[in-house]
Amino acid sequence: MLKKSVVFFVLFLSACGWHLQNGALIPQELHTLAFESSDPYSEMSMAMRRQLQTNNVNLVNAEQGVPVLRINKQITNDEVSSIFKRGREAEKTLMLEVEATVRLANGQSHPISAKVNRTFFDNSRAALAKATERDVIWNDMREQAARQLITKMVALQHQLKEK
Repeated sequence: MLKKSVVFFVLFLSACGWHLQNGALIPQELHTLAFESSDPYSEMSMAMRRQLQTNNVNLVNAEQGVPVLRINKQITNDEVSSIFKRGREAEKTLMLEVEATVRLANGQSHPISAKVNRTFFDNSRAALAKATERDVIWNDMREQAARQLITKMVALQHQLKEK
């Protein structure tokens, strides 16, 4: 009985067009914005663009009266977290920090940032597989950082409305 009700609920939600992320939380003022980056074709810029489009944000060229989201700096780092008995690296902590600025239509600029950490088990016996796994982890971290930046951008807009 419980399984049937869960299946019915999932089918109901998927049939009515409900989506987890559809940009409903993004204020109307931020539904159209310009996106800038020093490297517009970097993986972080592409991840940010994808997340903005997923949230139904219309990206336009920078012009007067349009809010601008600019990625200022991306810092990546990996540190050894643990080692094997023979002194080889066993586990690493991957760190990604992204600093951005939101310039609102009225000209005010506000810094926002996102930090993402992940652990990565580095087995030197499977170097090719681990390199691919590491790339997948870095891509996931970029997507998560982009989501964090959007959340902070929305929270910033709500804070400014309350003032």
